[in-house]
Amino acid sequence: MRYFAGIDIGASTTKSVVINESKEILGRHVVKSGADLPAAAQVTYQQALREAGLQPRDIHLIATTGFGRHNFPGAQRTITEISCHTRGAFHYFPRPITIVDIGGQDNKVIHVDGTGRIINFKMNRKCAAGTGTFIEEIAYKMDLPLGELNRLAKESVKDLRLGIYCTVFRATEILTKIRIGEKKEDIVRGVFCSVAQRIIEMDPLEGDVVMTGGVVAHNEIIAELLGLLTNKKILLPPEPQIIGALGAALIVIPYAEEKV
Repeated sequence: MRYFAGIDIGASTTKSVVINESKEILGRHVVKSGADLPAAAQVTYQQALREAGLQPRDIHLIATTGFGRHNFPGAQRTITEISCHTRGAFHYFPRPITIVDIGGQDNKVIHVDGTGRIINFKMNRKCAAGTGTFIEEIAYKMDLPLGELNRLAKESVKDLRLGIYCTVFRATEILTKIRIGEKKEDIVRGVFCSVAQRIIEMDPLEGDVVMTGGVVAHNEIIAELLGLLTNKKILLPPEPQIIGALGAALIVIPYAEEKV
């Protein structure tokens, strides 16, 4: 049995996945990326190995992805995030799909055909609105724990819409809502609704929609709101946060024979 590893070095978190050649996940781990990307990658890789009960010498090939994919010297291959999220999502949903990945720095909408081939994709790299960083900033401005946002939004009974997408000006709008007496749970739901709306405006969401990434993994209400706004059932793979790392590991399996 041969083993493979994928490491997704993202702006906010770094994820590692260890699989066998039967494509079964044996170990996974997530850490904050911080300022030392190589160190974060090494920590999460070692933890994933420990969970899998393997040693570094047992791993046949390592692939990295994410914005920091060149920050792990031990990798044999570096692969784009678009390819890895596509491969990881298609592993669970092998049919024509539209993948929505909400990351720390950017969002992606990827259209995939029935063979797993990427038809086209869109990314928002110029604005943080609707990304994980955007949500973190709103939590900071409202003095709320990031981990409490999903629960608060689920308690909302009001369809409060926020009109400004820009992260900078959104804080002012939220302060206005607080001043006029809007409840914090309604404001948080409005923030998540604006994230869903931002995705819709990026590109048409055709066919089955699959969401990946740490933001939706911790805030599944975004999938619910996106479903309400598009009248679609939004699909979530197991462990959405590690889909990029899983995709990286899956992609290198066919290259196993090339390794001497």
